[in-house]
Amino acid sequence: MYKVLIIEDHEDVNRMLAEALSNAGYSVQSAYTGIDGIRELKQYVYDAVLLDIMLPYKNGDEILRDLREFSEAPVMIISAKDGVDTKVDLLRLGADDYMTKPFNLDEVVARVESLLRRARKFVEGGAVFRYKDLTLDGGLKQVYIQGREIDLTAKEYAILERLLKYRSKVFTKANLYDSIWEADDPGDENAVKTHISNLRSKLKKGNPEQEYIETVWGLGYRLYKE
Repeated sequence: MYKVLIIEDHEDVNRMLAEALSNAGYSVQSAYTGIDGIRELKQYVYDAVLLDIMLPYKNGDEILRDLREFSEAPVMIISAKDGVDTKVDLLRLGADDYMTKPFNLDEVVARVESLLRRARKFVEGGAVFRYKDLTLDGGLKQVYIQGREIDLTAKEYAILERLLKYRSKVFTKANLYDSIWEADDPGDENAVKTHISNLRSKLKKGNPEQEYIETVWGLGYRLYKE
Protein backbone atom coordinates (compact mmCIF):
# COMPACT_ATOMS: atom_id res chain seq x y z
CA MET A 1 0.00 0.00 0.00
CA TYR A 2 1.34 3.42 -0.95
CA LYS A 3 2.00 5.82 1.92
CA VAL A 4 1.07 9.48 1.46
CA LEU A 5 1.92 12.37 3.80
CA ILE A 6 -0.30 15.47 3.89
CA ILE A 7 1.34 18.60 5.30
CA GLU A 8 -1.48 21.13 5.62
CA ASP A 9 -2.26 23.33 8.64
CA HIS A 10 -5.97 23.84 7.89
CA GLU A 11 -7.62 20.96 9.74
CA ASP A 12 -10.72 20.76 7.52
CA VAL A 13 -8.67 20.71 4.32
CA ASN A 14 -6.26 18.16 5.76
CA ARG A 15 -9.13 15.94 6.86
CA MET A 16 -10.87 16.12 3.45
CA LEU A 17 -7.68 15.19 1.63
CA ALA A 18 -6.92 12.37 4.04
CA GLU A 19 -10.42 10.94 3.69
CA ALA A 20 -10.35 11.10 -0.12
CA LEU A 21 -6.95 9.40 -0.35
CA SER A 22 -7.84 6.79 2.28
CA ASN A 23 -10.99 5.93 0.34
CA ALA A 24 -8.81 5.54 -2.76
CA GLY A 25 -6.74 2.89 -0.96
CA TYR A 26 -3.75 4.84 0.30
CA SER A 27 -2.20 4.79 3.75
CA VAL A 28 -2.35 8.43 4.86
CA GLN A 29 -0.56 10.38 7.58
CA SER A 30 -1.26 14.04 8.39
CA ALA A 31 1.02 16.79 9.71
CA TYR A 32 -0.22 20.27 10.59
CA THR A 33 3.00 22.29 10.95
CA GLY A 34 6.15 22.57 8.90
CA ILE A 35 8.31 21.25 11.73
CA ASP A 36 6.11 18.19 12.22
CA GLY A 37 6.10 17.62 8.46
CA ILE A 38 9.86 17.57 7.99
CA ARG A 39 10.28 15.48 11.14
CA GLU A 40 7.87 12.92 9.71
CA LEU A 41 9.72 12.86 6.38
CA LYS A 42 13.07 12.29 8.06
CA GLN A 43 11.73 9.52 10.25
CA TYR A 44 9.62 7.56 7.75
CA VAL A 45 9.57 6.83 4.02
CA TYR A 46 6.59 8.15 2.05
CA ASP A 47 5.71 7.41 -1.56
CA ALA A 48 4.17 10.86 -2.15
CA VAL A 49 3.74 14.16 -0.31
CA LEU A 50 0.96 16.75 -0.51
CA LEU A 51 2.44 20.03 0.67
CA ASP A 52 0.94 23.42 1.51
CA ILE A 53 3.20 26.49 1.24
CA MET A 54 2.07 28.68 4.13
CA LEU A 55 2.68 26.59 7.25
CA PRO A 56 3.41 27.36 10.90
CA TYR A 57 7.08 27.42 11.96
CA LYS A 58 8.50 26.19 8.62
CA ASN A 59 7.23 27.10 5.15
CA GLY A 60 6.54 24.60 2.39
CA ASP A 61 9.40 25.84 0.22
CA GLU A 62 11.84 25.20 3.10
CA ILE A 63 10.42 21.70 3.56
CA LEU A 64 10.76 20.99 -0.15
CA ARG A 65 14.35 22.22 -0.18
CA ASP A 66 15.24 20.06 2.84
CA LEU A 67 13.40 17.02 1.45
CA ARG A 68 15.30 17.10 -1.82
CA GLU A 69 18.55 16.63 0.08
CA PHE A 70 17.61 13.05 0.97
CA SER A 71 14.57 11.95 -1.04
CA GLU A 72 13.10 11.97 -4.54
CA ALA A 73 9.55 11.23 -3.34
CA PRO A 74 6.97 12.95 -5.60
CA VAL A 75 5.64 16.21 -4.14
CA MET A 76 2.41 17.94 -5.11
CA ILE A 77 1.98 21.51 -3.88
CA ILE A 78 -1.55 22.45 -2.82
CA SER A 79 -1.82 26.18 -2.20
CA ALA A 80 -4.05 29.23 -2.47
CA LYS A 81 -1.20 31.04 -4.20
CA ASP A 82 -1.85 30.97 -7.93
CA GLY A 83 0.86 33.27 -9.23
CA VAL A 84 2.89 31.91 -12.14
CA ASP A 85 6.19 32.96 -10.55
CA THR A 86 5.37 31.04 -7.37
CA LYS A 87 4.52 27.91 -9.35
CA VAL A 88 7.66 28.13 -11.45
CA ASP A 89 9.89 28.68 -8.42
CA LEU A 90 8.50 25.66 -6.56
CA LEU A 91 8.63 23.40 -9.60
CA ARG A 92 12.26 24.37 -10.11
CA LEU A 93 12.89 23.75 -6.42
CA GLY A 94 11.79 20.14 -6.85
CA ALA A 95 7.98 19.98 -6.78
CA ASP A 96 6.40 17.55 -9.25
CA ASP A 97 2.93 19.08 -9.50
CA TYR A 98 1.00 22.15 -8.33
CA MET A 99 -2.71 22.58 -7.58
CA THR A 100 -4.42 25.75 -6.44
CA LYS A 101 -7.19 26.02 -3.85
CA PRO A 102 -10.09 25.50 -4.06
CA PHE A 103 -9.61 22.10 -5.68
CA ASN A 104 -11.61 19.08 -6.73
CA LEU A 105 -10.89 16.02 -4.58
CA ASP A 106 -11.29 13.60 -7.48
CA GLU A 107 -8.67 15.56 -9.41
CA VAL A 108 -6.30 15.49 -6.43
CA VAL A 109 -6.61 11.71 -6.20
CA ALA A 110 -6.10 11.34 -9.96
CA ARG A 111 -2.98 13.52 -9.85
CA VAL A 112 -1.54 11.54 -6.94
CA GLU A 113 -2.14 8.36 -8.94
CA SER A 114 -0.30 9.93 -11.87
CA LEU A 115 2.65 10.97 -9.70
CA LEU A 116 2.97 7.48 -8.25
CA ARG A 117 2.63 5.86 -11.66
CA ARG A 118 5.46 7.99 -13.07
CA ALA A 119 7.62 7.29 -10.02
CA ARG A 120 7.01 3.54 -10.35
CA LYS A 121 7.90 3.58 -14.04
CA PHE A 122 11.10 5.45 -13.20
CA VAL A 123 12.19 2.73 -10.78
CA GLU A 124 10.97 -0.21 -12.87
CA GLY A 125 12.37 1.35 -16.01
CA GLY A 126 15.90 1.06 -14.71
CA ALA A 127 16.90 3.91 -12.46
CA VAL A 128 20.67 3.95 -12.00
CA PHE A 129 22.10 5.06 -8.66
CA ARG A 130 25.77 5.91 -8.21
CA TYR A 131 27.61 6.37 -4.93
CA LYS A 132 31.39 6.59 -4.63
CA ASP A 133 32.64 3.71 -6.84
CA LEU A 134 29.38 1.75 -6.52
CA THR A 135 26.67 1.56 -9.18
CA LEU A 136 23.21 0.03 -8.76
CA ASP A 137 21.41 -0.65 -12.06
CA GLY A 138 17.68 -0.85 -11.35
CA GLY A 139 16.91 -2.23 -14.81
CA LEU A 140 19.32 -5.15 -14.57
CA LYS A 141 18.90 -5.48 -10.78
CA GLN A 142 22.66 -5.63 -10.48
CA VAL A 143 25.27 -3.90 -8.31
CA TYR A 144 28.81 -3.09 -9.35
CA ILE A 145 31.87 -1.80 -7.51
CA GLN A 146 34.65 -0.49 -9.73
CA GLY A 147 32.90 -2.21 -12.62
CA ARG A 148 32.85 -5.65 -10.98
CA GLU A 149 29.48 -7.23 -10.22
CA ILE A 150 28.63 -7.88 -6.56
CA ASP A 151 26.36 -10.87 -5.95
CA LEU A 152 23.59 -9.85 -3.52
CA THR A 153 20.48 -11.59 -2.24
CA ALA A 154 17.08 -10.01 -2.96
CA LYS A 155 16.85 -8.55 0.56
CA GLU A 156 20.42 -7.20 0.48
CA TYR A 157 19.72 -5.57 -2.88
CA ALA A 158 16.47 -4.03 -1.59
CA ILE A 159 18.23 -2.59 1.47
CA LEU A 160 21.00 -1.07 -0.62
CA GLU A 161 18.53 0.33 -3.17
CA ARG A 162 16.53 2.05 -0.40
CA LEU A 163 19.66 3.54 1.16
CA LEU A 164 20.76 4.85 -2.25
CA LYS A 165 17.33 6.20 -3.15
CA TYR A 166 16.98 8.09 0.14
CA ARG A 167 20.60 9.00 0.82
CA SER A 168 21.30 11.00 3.99
CA LYS A 169 18.17 9.52 5.57
CA VAL A 170 18.69 7.39 8.67
CA PHE A 171 16.68 4.14 8.54
CA THR A 172 15.82 2.32 11.73
CA LYS A 173 15.66 -1.46 11.70
CA ALA A 174 11.88 -1.11 11.95
CA ASN A 175 11.81 1.20 8.88
CA LEU A 176 13.73 -1.30 6.76
CA TYR A 177 11.84 -4.33 8.04
CA ASP A 178 8.41 -2.78 7.40
CA SER A 179 9.30 -1.60 3.89
CA ILE A 180 11.23 -4.64 2.62
CA TRP A 181 9.98 -7.73 4.44
CA GLU A 182 6.53 -8.95 3.43
CA ALA A 183 3.90 -9.19 6.14
CA ASP A 184 3.80 -12.99 5.88
CA ASP A 185 7.58 -13.32 5.74
CA PRO A 186 8.79 -14.97 8.98
CA GLY A 187 11.46 -13.27 11.06
CA ASP A 188 11.89 -10.12 13.08
CA GLU A 189 13.77 -6.84 13.01
CA ASN A 190 17.01 -8.60 13.99
CA ALA A 191 16.99 -10.07 10.49
CA VAL A 192 17.75 -6.55 9.24
CA LYS A 193 20.95 -6.45 11.33
CA THR A 194 22.06 -9.77 9.87
CA HIS A 195 21.38 -8.67 6.30
CA ILE A 196 23.17 -5.35 6.85
CA SER A 197 26.20 -7.24 8.18
CA ASN A 198 26.23 -9.58 5.18
CA LEU A 199 25.76 -6.66 2.78
CA ARG A 200 28.67 -4.79 4.33
CA SER A 201 30.90 -7.85 4.02
CA LYS A 202 30.10 -8.26 0.33
CA LEU A 203 30.67 -4.56 -0.40
CA LYS A 204 33.95 -4.72 1.54
CA LYS A 205 35.13 -7.53 -0.71
CA GLY A 206 34.35 -5.31 -3.70
CA ASN A 207 36.62 -2.57 -2.33
CA PRO A 208 38.34 -3.14 1.05
CA GLU A 209 39.46 0.50 1.14
CA GLN A 210 35.96 1.98 1.02
CA GLU A 211 33.10 2.32 3.52
CA TYR A 212 29.53 2.45 2.23
CA ILE A 213 27.02 1.93 5.07
CA GLU A 214 27.23 3.83 8.33
CA THR A 215 25.67 2.86 11.66
CA VAL A 216 24.20 5.86 13.44
CA TRP A 217 24.29 4.60 17.00
CA GLY A 218 20.92 4.48 18.69
CA LEU A 219 19.12 5.37 15.45
CA GLY A 220 19.86 3.08 12.50
CA TYR A 221 21.69 3.01 9.18
CA ARG A 222 22.47 5.33 6.28
CA LEU A 223 25.05 5.81 3.56
CA TYR A 224 28.32 7.38 4.68
CA LYS A 225 28.18 11.07 3.85
CA GLU A 226 30.47 11.91 0.96
